[in-house]
Amino acid sequence: MSYRHSMTCYTQGIQATTPVQWRGLEGLVSVHWQADGQPGASGYYLSPDPRIVFFLNDVSAQIRISNRDGGIGQHCRPMARAIYVPAGMPMWTGFTARHSFAHLDLHVHQDRLLRFLTPSLGRSEALAAMRRPAEIQDVAALDGLACLLVDEIDRPSRHGVYAENLVGSIFSYLLDIAAEEEEAPPGLTAAQMDLLQARLAQSPDRKLSVAEMAESLGLSEGWFAHVFKRTTGTTPLQWQLDERIARARALLLDSELRLSDIAAQLGFSDQAHLTRVFRRSCGLPPAAWRRIQRKQAGLEPMLRK
Repeated sequence: MSYRHSMTCYTQGIQATTPVQWRGLEGLVSVHWQADGQPGASGYYLSPDPRIVFFLNDVSAQIRISNRDGGIGQHCRPMARAIYVPAGMPMWTGFTARHSFAHLDLHVHQDRLLRFLTPSLGRSEALAAMRRPAEIQDVAALDGLACLLVDEIDRPSRHGVYAENLVGSIFSYLLDIAAEEEEAPPGLTAAQMDLLQARLAQSPDRKLSVAEMAESLGLSEGWFAHVFKRTTGTTPLQWQLDERIARARALLLDSELRLSDIAAQLGFSDQAHLTRVFRRSCGLPPAAWRRIQRKQAGLEPMLRK
């Protein structure tokens, strides 16, 4: 089957550093990128077919990702080493610091992926797995496969079936299939997550315990922690910290509050605590992040540290 992937892509501040290498196979295209992103660089991506993005180096401290309308904002998260993006799911990215990176883009026609999965899963489960996004940071089990695939893209030496099977193995590992086979319990609903957001907003100046969050939903602490991790991929306390950092970013961008006032408003012990946590999450201290973001937005910095 002749296949050329089609993806809407807008980038700013991202530049390829070597010629892009690619290889077309039966129903799929594998692309090897090496690039450099500047502070404040951004990207928007939308594909009508499923794809995998596999980073050959860790970018979690420098690149943020969001799938929500409006792009990078309160709901962004660190970019994982490997992500599966279902067909039609938009993706925004933003750089908090300059970073050189290399990654694989694996584009596959929906029908090709369905034919690959159906014999083992059945059509219904295959379609369900194709609709579920997936992200993993620990890619130790995939690193070897990715390096072999890079070699076949850059310097083809074997029949295409070899590269096709490498791509198939990467998709099989990354797709969220096992959870359904194990009949795992359902996750939290969107309404329950909204309730947690509202509960957090009621007490922005202090950290809620897991027990308090569970109580707000009428769940036991143990069950809540288990189902929360399944729903979000992170722990309740880490999610809460990410939400506080997201609120800090919004205040840095949209207000003239001092860093010390933001720290107090969001329940950090002092300005130094906010700076330490913010830098670990976003790759830059809050004052530097504010200057860069306002410059990118064309706003007058008018900062008062």
